[in-house]
Amino acid sequence: MSGAAIPAKGELPEFKQIMGHPAPLWMLFMTEFWERFAFYGIRWALVLYIVTQFYGGDAVGQADANLTYGSYLALVYAGAVFGGYVADRVIGYQRSILVGAVFMAAGLFMITLPDQDIFKLGLATIIVGNGMFKPNISAMVGQLYSLNDTRRDSGFTIFYMGINAGAFFAPIVTGLLAEKFGSPDTPAYKVVFAAAGIGMLLALVWFFIGRKQLKGIGAPVGELASPKRLIGVIVGALVVIPIVYMLLRAGAANLQIVLSIMFVILAIMLIVEGVREGKVSRDKTIAMMIIFFFNILFWCFFEQAGSSFTFLANEIVNRNIFGWEMKVAYFQSVNSVAIILFAPIIAAIWVWAGKRNANPSIPRKFGLGIIINGLAFGLLMYALSQLLDPVGQIPAWTLLAVYTIQSIGELCLSPIGLSMVTKLAPTRLVGLGMGGWFLSTGIGNNLSGIFASHVSGETGMSVASALDGYTSGFWILLVGGVLLFLLAPVIQKLMHGVK
Repeated sequence: MSGAAIPAKGELPEFKQIMGHPAPLWMLFMTEFWERFAFYGIRWALVLYIVTQFYGGDAVGQADANLTYGSYLALVYAGAVFGGYVADRVIGYQRSILVGAVFMAAGLFMITLPDQDIFKLGLATIIVGNGMFKPNISAMVGQLYSLNDTRRDSGFTIFYMGINAGAFFAPIVTGLLAEKFGSPDTPAYKVVFAAAGIGMLLALVWFFIGRKQLKGIGAPVGELASPKRLIGVIVGALVVIPIVYMLLRAGAANLQIVLSIMFVILAIMLIVEGVREGKVSRDKTIAMMIIFFFNILFWCFFEQAGSSFTFLANEIVNRNIFGWEMKVAYFQSVNSVAIILFAPIIAAIWVWAGKRNANPSIPRKFGLGIIINGLAFGLLMYALSQLLDPVGQIPAWTLLAVYTIQSIGELCLSPIGLSMVTKLAPTRLVGLGMGGWFLSTGIGNNLSGIFASHVSGETGMSVASALDGYTSGFWILLVGGVLLFLLAPVIQKLMHGVK
């Protein structure tokens, strides 16, 4: 597609170097920046828009908004399971990214239309596009380096900064636009979606022009270059969109059944293959499946960020900070700042502990992440019971701290997840193991919407409903984290020395 000569298998072309890394890294960095700008730009506004547009602002719509948001996120992750296959086996990475970007942009502009069916169809279009885009652009970063290149990890770190930079600026820019074209009381949410759509178009154009720098990396070769295959994927995506739309309309409870069946089938396939490979592989696979279960638990409560925490910020948090009114959208940027600030610190702690032979095992790091997530809910319990002002609001610093604490918990768990899968999954089914990781995260996200709907209750969030819900969240996470700590020696034994 780029017109460049395709490098022979196993060979890398000579790339121009910028700041010590292949020049295409920076092109992929900016492509991902704009894609994440689009994705996170709408995150804070979705649930608020659903209540405003489809329920006339009545808080009774909060439960449905939370459920829709959770289902949307779940399907985004489930879609990633299939995106890698399309790139690997059907049309190549470059074409998958371009097709995915087109569908995502189309979906973002569709959700600006004030019709509930078109809105969900737009979300379905975003989901399908994201599945072809997100996993494959990350994979392309790895293809710029040889396996033994010492710059490989730092290249992914730079790329990760692009993700977080896009996630940081998106809520700030879209939050400002929402009020500029609306008002603090009635933000222009459609402008937010349109701005995200423009961001996605920028990602598309940036990659379309910049892909020449890749010199054939990720370009379709052989049968993958067939125009018929490209047309087939586009037609297939158009067929899948109505199916995803029906899953969104089916409701979170029904979607949970579908996701659970998918997970059980995937687990059986992995365990059967593990048994076939021998006792060690079987044990590693069982260990991986146990950790997948706790991964579901973590994301169920972490992903309150875009659902119940948004309603909390909008209604129960006093956002006046020294005379400045903090926008609801700005809370969504805290996670990115915290990740950038604390990632080097957490990494240094693991190195320091490793030198003293005290580096926690993978299960204990997961358990620590779950407990830290629980501490964030503990802070909300305290704030909602002890820090209410005369009008029934909690101070803004408490929610800012909650996002920060959750981000530290995420750093204990998320960065090691994919690495863990490559070490524990059966040799022939590592890709399916990766799918299991994404699917477990998706199940957690769908459950997050179900949990958030309970927090909001039937008539909308109140101090009482929030306190009740977040108290439950605290105890579930605390018990779950402690249980994983207790199970850690057993799981570690099943891992047969994998660290």
